[in-house]
Amino acid sequence: MNRIKISGICLLWLLAVLAAHGQVLRGGAAVRKITPDPLLPVSGGVGVPKAVTQKKGDLFVRALVLEYQGTRVAFASVDNLGWPAVLGNRARALVGSIPPENILIGATHTHSAPDAYAFPDESGRNYADMNYLNRCTELIAEAIREAEKNLEAVDLKVGYGKVPAGISYNYYAPDLYDPHCGVIQIRSKKTGKAVSTLVNYAIHPEVIGSKRGILSPDVCGPLYETIENMGGGVAVFFNGALGGMVTADNRRQQSEENTWEECVRIGTLLGNEALKIVDKTEPVGSPQLSVRSQVIEFPVETPVMKYILEKSPMGYRLNSGNRVSTVQNLVTLGPARILTIPGEALPNIGFYLKRKMNTAYPFLFGLTNDAFGYILSRVDYNSFERYNYISRTSLGEETGEILINESLKIINK
Repeated sequence: MNRIKISGICLLWLLAVLAAHGQVLRGGAAVRKITPDPLLPVSGGVGVPKAVTQKKGDLFVRALVLEYQGTRVAFASVDNLGWPAVLGNRARALVGSIPPENILIGATHTHSAPDAYAFPDESGRNYADMNYLNRCTELIAEAIREAEKNLEAVDLKVGYGKVPAGISYNYYAPDLYDPHCGVIQIRSKKTGKAVSTLVNYAIHPEVIGSKRGILSPDVCGPLYETIENMGGGVAVFFNGALGGMVTADNRRQQSEENTWEECVRIGTLLGNEALKIVDKTEPVGSPQLSVRSQVIEFPVETPVMKYILEKSPMGYRLNSGNRVSTVQNLVTLGPARILTIPGEALPNIGFYLKRKMNTAYPFLFGLTNDAFGYILSRVDYNSFERYNYISRTSLGEETGEILINESLKIINK
């Protein structure tokens, strides 16, 4: 018995020494609720937000912070349609303890949350609640700082695999979507319990949508609950290459089911499948962490996006030649590589980038660090009627090519 106690004490001491010298991976997580009170109108895209009378589930920001050998990275996921860098940078400035370029802020893409873009209407008026958005930036920073305080030595598990049909499909071309789900889980070395489980999957969580008078995290709410109720720690969700038009598979007989019960079905199924994927894996031996970042510029070619960027009170900045800039990250975590995408890339772009990422565990974090609408290749832009809407609500014809070329640079650097 004494030998066991001594061995346990020695192990804890060794872990403490290694952690102090940055030789082990450390992780922490935290959550903040961002449900507006009173409720606010919700936005499903360009246009005037729709009034709501009730809510189903709560909106959250969910933060995961990792640290290894002095490198600290934060992942923050916000229940919103999109989270522009203008807002993200305000939260980054409030954190202070992590380099801004190491703070990845993504949106889940629920269509049942308040307008975070401040979309201007034809008269230039917008309907965003700036007080609410400013409070959200404070809560993002709070969640990240709490996750930092919770840092402890952790084991890392990384899983990647296909999930069954019935979760998502492509509304434009049913089989043109990525069925793969990436899962990152960290577990406390001290207790053996899960600290956090991050799920990366491409889907428009748009079962309820913006027209039913309901504020909701949509599919993501039941996903969080499923993972957390199953002992997966703080659940975090990052979307993938969900553009054109990878959406929740709520097809039922001859119509779509737009109910909270359908959200529960899909979110629960995705949560259970994600846990199955990661449960099959073993902890990664001596996992390392690194992060790269680069600035990318895109020309603003479409009239709709140019109007939004110029008329929104958010303070979007157009560079010379009507160009916008954004930060892209490549994070290496054990065997996983995580590449950020500042919008909704179409599936074919997602498949191509994953194939070039030189890992069996490719993660694409869509709508992360920025939210510049749809991202499609030059050959698809305005090429046929089905893509008229996504062409009109993209930055332009060159966006996809620039994203691919710049992504290959940071991948191969």
